[in-house]
Amino acid sequence: MPEPATLLVADDDPGLRESLERTLTREGFHVVLASDGNAALERLRGGGIDLVLTDLKMPGLTGIEVLRAAKAIAPDVDVILLTAFGTVEEAVRAMKAGAYDFLTKPFQRPQVLRLIRQALERRDLIQQNRELQQRLDVLLQQGIAIGSSPAFRRMMMLVDQVADSSATVLIQGESGTGKELVAKTIHARSARTKGPFVAVNCAALPEALLESELFGYEKGAFTGAAGRKEGRFELADGGTLFLDEVADLSPVTQPKILRVLQEGEFERLGGTRTIRVDVRVVAATNQDLAQMVREKRFREDLYYRLNVITINVPPLRERREDIHVLAQHFLRMYAAKNNRKLEGFTDEALRRLEAYAWPGNVRELENVIERGVVLARSAQMDVADLPPEIAGATPLPEGVLSVRIGTPLAEVEQRLLEETLRVTKGNKTLTARLLGIDPRTVSRKLERQDEPGEGSGP
Repeated sequence: MPEPATLLVADDDPGLRESLERTLTREGFHVVLASDGNAALERLRGGGIDLVLTDLKMPGLTGIEVLRAAKAIAPDVDVILLTAFGTVEEAVRAMKAGAYDFLTKPFQRPQVLRLIRQALERRDLIQQNRELQQRLDVLLQQGIAIGSSPAFRRMMMLVDQVADSSATVLIQGESGTGKELVAKTIHARSARTKGPFVAVNCAALPEALLESELFGYEKGAFTGAAGRKEGRFELADGGTLFLDEVADLSPVTQPKILRVLQEGEFERLGGTRTIRVDVRVVAATNQDLAQMVREKRFREDLYYRLNVITINVPPLRERREDIHVLAQHFLRMYAAKNNRKLEGFTDEALRRLEAYAWPGNVRELENVIERGVVLARSAQMDVADLPPEIAGATPLPEGVLSVRIGTPLAEVEQRLLEETLRVTKGNKTLTARLLGIDPRTVSRKLERQDEPGEGSGP
């Protein structure tokens, strides 16, 4: 049976302290009492506290001061503020300072118990998330895409839908967004997972060399062909062939790729024997293939063969919630490689990382963190360890949402809900209170966000 949680109650009102002690003890909690802020912090320094309930206005240290000091002493211990003057402005101020929530006096027994249990559940989730982060590190090392933002989750729901089919997939996204990781995830979650995953960068090789890489060649097919060589299509038989930067295929190579997609067969360069293969093709591009088709720079028939299913990888600026988890992964990875002992990021460094636009996306983030690991001067990566363009990024004030004119109303509502949930640390009840809506409305909107979005091709 798990140990009962230990709650620290700090209030200068002895009647309230004793009342809370009786109520919470009857519910199976272990209760520690403090009559002022300094006594509360002394108790907290002794360790073993799972949750703090502190009055907002006490002699000496205020509740906000206790809150800030408590977060420095025990960052993982949540704090609930007790106040006789509950306003929306005060709620936002408390949340900005790091409070889990606040209770307006006089409060009812079910109200305080519900909030305590929610906070303790959050504590357990934090521990579970640490364990999950370790597993996510393993997934990233295996080439599996990770993230938790709504935009990323919608993309991954489509990945899960198409993974087990045999349909050709076209992955679109800006440079550095992780299109190859998405392709590897599709392969890993498909029935072909035990088969090979073979990648070819169509932009990295000249036309003649690309064809020999894709289709292989026979001895004597060209000068220097001293023996037979299998191409990437053969090497990927029974698995997945990933054609990266497919928009760079030459007009000569495009019809040969089309034939393999249509017929599943080809000949090696210099050969006459037809070779049949069972290969799933996943292609990727950072260009507008549809526009290239209209401009007659890419074959229309090949475009439709590649574009059976389209998956759009969101840029990092549209999935800012994932910056933290990705940055932590890269920090651990490069700290280990460089034999550096780094524990994470300062709050201000994280705010600058989240404020930056990331034109180079995940690839740029990885480069920045690797650089920061080498230059870091303390146990935590700070603003001074970041490049000037990122260190100088101006974070929006907490709780402020920037929206461009012309943004669809549905997207504005979604982003407002996501930002409010972020400020309230996922507290749906407080989110509903701040937005002036029913908590059930918050739950319904979140459920709709988790439904698969548009993304499949014709």
